[in-house]
Amino acid sequence: MIACGGRPAGDLAAFVERLQADGWTVCVIATPSATKFIDAERLSALTGYPVRHDYKRPEEPDVLPPADAMAVVPATFNTTNKWAQGISDTLALGLLTEPSVSACRSPSPGPTTPSRNIPPSPTAWPGLRNGAYG
Repeated sequence: MIACGGRPAGDLAAFVERLQADGWTVCVIATPSATKFIDAERLSALTGYPVRHDYKRPEEPDVLPPADAMAVVPATFNTTNKWAQGISDTLALGLLTEPSVSACRSPSPGPTTPSRNIPPSPTAWPGLRNGAYG
């Protein structure tokens, strides 16, 4: 699960529990802004995996399992547009735009109040819809 910096990110624990009840193994990757909203300690305790928000060092082991699916919750205006443009300036966006990841990816809009009525840039949704960026 990719957590973005919006108020709904503060409620991810309940979503993680529902996914786990359905049999999913859940890991959380946070954008730098999401770290202000999430309870990383609680999410780590629920998932059994660390909440990552930055790239690991090359010599460090990868402790997260390969993803079968990715949900972007909430998919903020900023992340949606960067994803659609192929911008990879955070770990979260790197995972979304990385062509070698075969997981299904799904944005779940939950934008913050100031941008909720602003559509993504005109080039954003076609790129995402066509799978151009992951």
